[in-house]
Amino acid sequence: MRASIAGRSIVTVVAVLLLLDGSLQLASAPMIAEAMTHAGYTADSGPRVAVFTLTCAFLLLIPRLAPLGAVLSTGFLGGAIATHFRIDGFGSPLQLICLALGMVMWLGMALADPRLRSFLPAGLGRRSPAGWAAGDRTRYR
Repeated sequence: MRASIAGRSIVTVVAVLLLLDGSLQLASAPMIAEAMTHAGYTADSGPRVAVFTLTCAFLLLIPRLAPLGAVLSTGFLGGAIATHFRIDGFGSPLQLICLALGMVMWLGMALADPRLRSFLPAGLGRRSPAGWAAGDRTRYR
């Protein structure tokens, strides 16, 4: 029960950060327009990216839709990492922030949902999927 509450709290924090990011993009401040242009996008791309960011955040806030939000957010964050890789090379602060945000989001998802924990290798999750238990390797030979 505590893991579930902690997981939902972590996912909520990630969603709030995405809401903040999306709100800034939606405002299309001159700083955002300059950053979009620097990244190779048109200056007016901010609101369109904001719609996707806000959609991901809202999906994360709805427990039944959170897995969909997590998958979409992973794609979005991966695209951001790839864009910053093209601009700044490997290991820029924005890449590391996106990577950390994605990892923390999935940690929260795994803590919040025992079904996701069951996909973890034996020893990391509470239960392992059928056939992954120690000594039951004959099924896959």
